[in-house]
Amino acid sequence: MSMAKSNIPRHIGFIPDGNRRWAIDHGLRKEAGYAHGINPGLLLYEKCKECGIKEVSIYCFTQDNTKRPSIQKQAFSEATVAFAFEIARRGAALLVVGDETSMQFPQPLKEFRQRQGVGIKVNLLVNYGWEWDLDGLKNGGLRSDEVSRLDLIVRWGGGRRLSGFLPVQSVYADFYVRDEYWPDFEPQHFEHALAWFKNQDQTLGG
Repeated sequence: MSMAKSNIPRHIGFIPDGNRRWAIDHGLRKEAGYAHGINPGLLLYEKCKECGIKEVSIYCFTQDNTKRPSIQKQAFSEATVAFAFEIARRGAALLVVGDETSMQFPQPLKEFRQRQGVGIKVNLLVNYGWEWDLDGLKNGGLRSDEVSRLDLIVRWGGGRRLSGFLPVQSVYADFYVRDEYWPDFEPQHFEHALAWFKNQDQTLGG
């Protein structure tokens, strides 16, 4: 028996992929693509607020991403910090989820390892790894235990995979993919994702 489903997902996960490919297509160095992803992220954040989304999780960078050249690591770290502080300024209830004990974790974001703010919940995955997350079960709980179950995941860049994105919270999420690279985000992408979600049949295993 199908479960009745709200027209609007409560919690959406976003995988903003394709920054480096976008940079190459525009004649730029790969690392330049990350800064061009900040404004699209802010626009998406405002769209989520307008639509009444209660919680958002964004895949900023993974532990695997830290294997990239140092100039790229510096670029995506700086872009992540800039985005985090701007959405905090705009009133987000911000939580950063990731291994803060690592040298790869941006030090300015440590204050957000405890949720700050009272607005829409925003979870930024920073230096996050699914194995690191699940390893918390050895001590009684996921390291992402403050993040609720996802209803919908939207990925840019054409990839048809989770890439380790919140594996437990994603278990019943619907998965929508855009082929456009993340810096080419348009509000219509989000609107189309919500319209697509509305037509999905979610049973939660029932």
